Amino acid sequence: MKYFIYLLITIASALIIYNTTILDFNHILKGDSKTALISILISACVIILLLILLVSRAIQNKQRKR
Repeated sequence: MKYFIYLLITIASALIIYNTTILDFNHILKGDSKTALISILISACVIILLLILLVSRAIQNKQRKR
């Protein structure tokens, strides 16, 4: 499960990098640039949630060992 989470974080990071190449900074809220901006925000949220999941699983494992 841990490696699957790392894989998802890697995919989300790749999506952020890809979508930054699509951004048009002159017209940030129009057309494809708007979609890319939304995708960047969603990918960042996914990374944050997966990191929270990793930390919570680590805490859970430490409590079980007690």
